Amino acid sequence: MTKQVFLPDDIPAEGKKILEKAGLQVVVGTGRDPEKMKSEGAQASAVLIGTQKFDAEIMDAMPNLKVIARNGVGYDSVDVDAATQRGIYVVNTPKALSGSVAETAVSELLAISKNLYQNAKAIHDDNWQYRKAHPGRDIEGKTVGILGFGRIGQQVAKKLSGFDVKVIAFDPFAKSTPDVEIVDRETIFKTADYVMVHLPALPETQHSIGAEEFKLMKNDAFLINMARGSILVESELVTALKNGDIAGAALDVFEEEPLPVTNPLVDLDNVLLTPHIASNTIETKARMAIDATSDIVRVLSGEKPESAVNQLK
Repeated sequence: MTKQVFLPDDIPAEGKKILEKAGLQVVVGTGRDPEKMKSEGAQASAVLIGTQKFDAEIMDAMPNLKVIARNGVGYDSVDVDAATQRGIYVVNTPKALSGSVAETAVSELLAISKNLYQNAKAIHDDNWQYRKAHPGRDIEGKTVGILGFGRIGQQVAKKLSGFDVKVIAFDPFAKSTPDVEIVDRETIFKTADYVMVHLPALPETQHSIGAEEFKLMKNDAFLINMARGSILVESELVTALKNGDIAGAALDVFEEEPLPVTNPLVDLDNVLLTPHIASNTIETKARMAIDATSDIVRVLSGEKPESAVNQLK
């Protein structure tokens, strides 16, 4: 019987070609609703998901499942322990999106510094004079602090190298380089003009940045979060932004996604909000599809995957 690969969301053609060439049946679903996934993917030997929750209940509705592939780096939405207990590999695509996320992170740093969104909006609002009362800031000569110096953090530092900024980073597993000094966590918050969050979503990082950290930051400093919304205490960030404890924030991820228009962040003028677009590019989507489907083929062919996040006996 032909093994089936279930795609709750469609993927670029490059990925589907890899699956079809391997003789696998590709089933494209109708979205991320858990009940739909359980029904449409009932016969699947593999599934390729985005950021949606994938728990034990869904796994049990797919008794043939051998591998859960995650289009992206973070896998906090997948119950990895449950998968491991059921002999299911969980794989991700860590090499596909680092450069793209870093580009977006630097773009948002520049955008919040130059107040690009509010200035562009002012033109549409027929308010040319907005700019006079809202000048931007140069980043030259400033200090950028990176929390998490893995693949993405290193790419951010590389892309910032031409902007004449000082880059410091905190990561217990990293060492200083000629261009980046590894410092303690407190130094990042106390000294950086821009704090860039590139931490993994782990139990120890959940809600690890809140009022205490915002009080440490300079009141003219900015926070840029491209990692996971759960890392911040969102309500305390809102308070810090309203009180002027920090100058502003650029956020691409949130505790609740899609971000409700009723969220208090939406009403603030000193934030840049984007809908989880850090790796949402044509090139990155193709790379992720290729990497994810290649690992699916490996697992269903009896081989070990290249990017497993769990180990099976």
